[in-house]
Amino acid sequence: MFNAQYFRTFMMLVETGSFTQTARKLEMTQPGVSQHVRKLEEYVARSLLNRHGRRFTLTEAGRRTYDYAVKLFAEHEQFRHSLDDDSADSGECRIASPGSVGLMFYPFLLGYQQMYPGLTVNYSFAFNRDIAQEVAAGRLDVGIATDVAKHAELECQAWHQEPLCVVVPADFAGTTFGELLALGFVNYNDGEANASLVLKQNFADEFRGMSRFPRRGFTNEVGQVLDAVARGLGFTVVPRPVLETSPWQRQVKELSLPQPVYETLYLVARRDVALPKRYRQLLDTFRQQRLNSLYGYSELPSLEGT
Repeated sequence: MFNAQYFRTFMMLVETGSFTQTARKLEMTQPGVSQHVRKLEEYVARSLLNRHGRRFTLTEAGRRTYDYAVKLFAEHEQFRHSLDDDSADSGECRIASPGSVGLMFYPFLLGYQQMYPGLTVNYSFAFNRDIAQEVAAGRLDVGIATDVAKHAELECQAWHQEPLCVVVPADFAGTTFGELLALGFVNYNDGEANASLVLKQNFADEFRGMSRFPRRGFTNEVGQVLDAVARGLGFTVVPRPVLETSPWQRQVKELSLPQPVYETLYLVARRDVALPKRYRQLLDTFRQQRLNSLYGYSELPSLEGT
């Protein structure tokens, strides 16, 4: 019969190399240690030790049994910590966000997991509607969305804001609304909505909607939209993380505008589930890093009215 304690005793015996030390560490008798080893040999139907008086060496089966015991108890510890909602640095994290957030957030998660090997991060790039559905179904614990999730089972909380950037080709010398109009617009899934927010705030007297702008192209991958801008095909409006992580940063530039406009990010979670501490620490750490990077302090731009 399988008995995990037999594997534990054998693993300790191999690591100490001594029946006496094993008995002391496990608070057993030496005959008890010998009995556990014998029972384990009966279970695997193989000899595990080559005995040489008081010394021993491992048989091939013994080496494989030790390796299995190490994995067994490592997985046991990982499983035990995964059930501990009060642990800030262990357990599984199931989270998703749109690409505009994920381009920066996912690399952060990988670095965070390297710092805390007890964490397992399962991350998805997804659209807002899919994030809401997956969280409501329990397949995700947390979503970061760029729009309010209207679902009876979900709680949606304004969490962070990222500046929206008007991005033009590096050699673009214009500054006026008319010059942007002549340049044309490169669109992506949230492109028109983001552009409308920025242009309405900064060119209120001239902006009459995005339909006036010539379309220079579309991509459903926000991380690729700046490739078209870098080639001089038009301008676009993206959240700051897209610009900061883009490989085309030297071929484009942000157009300076007098009125800053922000994209609000929302945390989406089930109303009936309290988020474990590991999520709160992870999210707070990322948010603080972004605030320090953007503003040099920990004050958010006002979230009123979102």
